[in-house]
Amino acid sequence: MPYKRRLITLLAGVIMVFCAMAQAQVKHTFAFGDSDFLLDGKPFQMISGEMHYPRVPREAWRARMKMAKAMGLNTIGTYVFWNLHEPQKGKFDFSGNNDVAEFVKIAREEGLWVILRPSPYVCAEWEFGGYPYWLQNEKGLVVRSKEATYLKEYESYIKEVGKQLAPLQINHGGNILMVQIENEYGSYAADKDYLAINQKLFKEAGFDGLLYTCDPASDVAAGHLPGLLPAINGTDNPAKVKKLVNDNHDGKGPYYIAEWYPAWFDWWGTKHHTVPASQYSVHLDSVLAAGISINMYMFHGGTTRGFMNGANYKDISPYEPQTSSYDYDAPLDEAGNATPKFAAFRAVIEKHLPPGHKLPAVPAAKPAMVIPAINLMQSGSLLNNLPAAKTNIHPLTFEELKQDYGYVLYRTIIQGGKSGLLKVKQLRDYAVVMVNGKTVGTMDRRHVQDSLAIDLPPGKVTLDILVENMGRINFGKYLLDNKKGITERVLLNNEELTNWKMYSLPFANDSNIKYQKLPSGFNAPVIKKGSFTLNKVADTYLDMRKWGKGVVWVNGHNLGKYWSIGPQQTVYLPAEWLKKGVNSIEVFELLASGQDKISGLDKPILSELK
Repeated sequence: MPYKRRLITLLAGVIMVFCAMAQAQVKHTFAFGDSDFLLDGKPFQMISGEMHYPRVPREAWRARMKMAKAMGLNTIGTYVFWNLHEPQKGKFDFSGNNDVAEFVKIAREEGLWVILRPSPYVCAEWEFGGYPYWLQNEKGLVVRSKEATYLKEYESYIKEVGKQLAPLQINHGGNILMVQIENEYGSYAADKDYLAINQKLFKEAGFDGLLYTCDPASDVAAGHLPGLLPAINGTDNPAKVKKLVNDNHDGKGPYYIAEWYPAWFDWWGTKHHTVPASQYSVHLDSVLAAGISINMYMFHGGTTRGFMNGANYKDISPYEPQTSSYDYDAPLDEAGNATPKFAAFRAVIEKHLPPGHKLPAVPAAKPAMVIPAINLMQSGSLLNNLPAAKTNIHPLTFEELKQDYGYVLYRTIIQGGKSGLLKVKQLRDYAVVMVNGKTVGTMDRRHVQDSLAIDLPPGKVTLDILVENMGRINFGKYLLDNKKGITERVLLNNEELTNWKMYSLPFANDSNIKYQKLPSGFNAPVIKKGSFTLNKVADTYLDMRKWGKGVVWVNGHNLGKYWSIGPQQTVYLPAEWLKKGVNSIEVFELLASGQDKISGLDKPILSELK
């Protein structure tokens, strides 16, 4: 490098360091006024948007935040996800896409404040509502309660989070304005002593700034802890919001809508949820005109990758596992591009800017490309790629196998030469049933399908039941009933089948897959592998309409699930995880074992049902 160029680079580096030091020395104050939030003693209206760091590639965090600024947001809201940061008891991870502190720091660099929501329970259409699976193995533990074991694990976790994030609060020179304790607790219970314990644990973890609670309008009284600011979810009537806050906060504000829903999320087998921007713009206008602060849930949904989608289940509705796409019909789509809502909301926000303020230009849309069709030339039968088995008289759950996500294959040998009704009691959640290595049917918890008529050939028969965890429940009373796999018994003609082998298939690492030519007419779950070469990179969408049900990895990144029933028919593949040259792809397919080709699209398909 020439001397002059090296000198310029060195000077630029020195300037950046001094700028960072100067920024670090600028300290702000944030407080509650009687009707307004006060930033440095002056009224401040938060115009915030929710965006979750694990649902966006780390490499794209900054670009999404630039879009937030361009729409007029001054704040970003995010949950913190316990099951990401402590996937196994006592083993913490704040690296890579889990580096929430870096997410907050980038927000500061982009001129954004942060509202932090680090409670152990987040809901968020996220696996187990954010709780790590292993809590269910702790004897007597009851989540969201004063039970001692739960509080002990809670304390351990929140202190680790505090180490990462407490120094970034505004009262310590950072950009975190407020921190939320618990999450819509009033929709679950009304124990004020439990809420007070939450407050105490947060303070001991270093969260010594402003704390608040948030609840739907009908549950504010139950979920609010006296002395904290009650934020309101799900209503945007200014008069109603102000009354709810005043009634629970000594007749004072400030006023904050913590979750304002411009649309909704999707679950498998139902239509893609969309709502026209025009139905929301007028409400955003009235909220901002009333001086109320607001957080859009979601500003950008992104993608729930891997096995981290949650599920809803209530007594009045079936089990509803959520899709990997968390597009949410939000102002930014799944890939981070502006939707009609973005333009509509930006126009409303511009109306309410202080005199002399102007919004930055909207960054150009990310390019998307159609990649050439990919041939997955290698095939590996799942049944030929099983790990060592664990044995037990009765089937063991995922939790008993110390397995978090993915699949478990249950196998037993039975005497054939008969027909019968196979019943899996309390199946959690989806099963592929195989007889002597061939698929004979499926079972689906969504439709309370736990039985299957089967014909067994003469002699000894190998019965395999491959069970998929489709997502632990993330909301409601059934948080306490979230074990996965075969959770009770298997019956054939009302007689219990015993002596099971269980094979754990979490698909955390696929480097040991053995590939081989499959016989003609092969019909069982399969792993397919291929590669594709690119001379440029851009966003793309893998078209999975001809496939059945499964998971896709590209360059080692688990992109999430697909299922032909829809509404999601494509898998979003971000440019940040592609590379010029050769890229690898693996697919685990449960149903359509004959498929071996994937096409690319330059736009998603999120609205087709089968």
